[in-house]
Amino acid sequence: MSEPYLTRLTARLLDGVERLPAATRERTAAYVRGRQLPDGGWPGREGGSDLYYTGFALRSLAVLQALDADLCGRAADFLRTRMSGSGSVVDLFSLVVSCYLVPLGGGPDVLADAPPDWRERVGSVLESFRSPDGGYGKTPGAPHGSTYTSFLVVLCHELLGTPTPAPERLAAFVKSRKRADGGYVEIGAMKRSGTNPTAAGVGVLQILGALGDDARAAVADFLAALPAEFEGGLRANDRIPAADLLSTFTGGWTLDRIGCADRLDWPAVRDFALACEAAAGGFRGGLWDDRTDVEYTFYGLGTLALAALHTD
Repeated sequence: MSEPYLTRLTARLLDGVERLPAATRERTAAYVRGRQLPDGGWPGREGGSDLYYTGFALRSLAVLQALDADLCGRAADFLRTRMSGSGSVVDLFSLVVSCYLVPLGGGPDVLADAPPDWRERVGSVLESFRSPDGGYGKTPGAPHGSTYTSFLVVLCHELLGTPTPAPERLAAFVKSRKRADGGYVEIGAMKRSGTNPTAAGVGVLQILGALGDDARAAVADFLAALPAEFEGGLRANDRIPAADLLSTFTGGWTLDRIGCADRLDWPAVRDFALACEAAAGGFRGGLWDDRTDVEYTFYGLGTLALAALHTD
């Protein structure tokens, strides 16, 4: 696929967000802006600035078209302090996507002062997470790969403009995580699939051009069976009774991308997301949650955007 995965995702969400009420957009943008700390980063529910949450905050503001030079300039200051740390694949992905978004909002090119071989160095660090089974593990030298970590590595390479090494091995690894229920698992020993590993597995295979029609149909059947009976959102797996925004967004986006969005009741999905929004702005993880954060706010905003595209 010629267009990067995250570019397609952002463009799709931009289209949907533009259809949301102005009050929703303004309230959500104000919430995310208000969470930025003095050092320029964003926190989770506890502690100080964190690369992971900073990435979600900037992605939310990007689809809201609410990035500006001042906010991005402060974000760049924070990102510069994290350029030398090796970190996890999650941190590396968050750093790379944040460095990509900051200039789009009028901020500086964070990578301008980086060593000329910075991209190659990041690629080498990513490859240190390669596992013998062909995937990428959560720690360097891990014996087994993680479906989600492998997805993040592929996204990093797309953002860096570098090819994913040994793509055939990676595709074979992801296919080995497919289960009889039609979905994919995160850990090889698992027998029953989950919504989020399925979204990650499908994402990798789409990027590598290795998702077949049979797998696409099986994924659609698996995800279409996961909405919670009385909530409207999707569950993380078929043994969990309650829906959550992460699974609702990733499952909905996956169905959208494989051309099977009509398998969901989008008005019910929309109502679930709205029920997770706090009056002062921001989204909580589900009806069971009592706190908001910028990560779930991205999922809530994304879910509303997709619902708008499929209910208009």
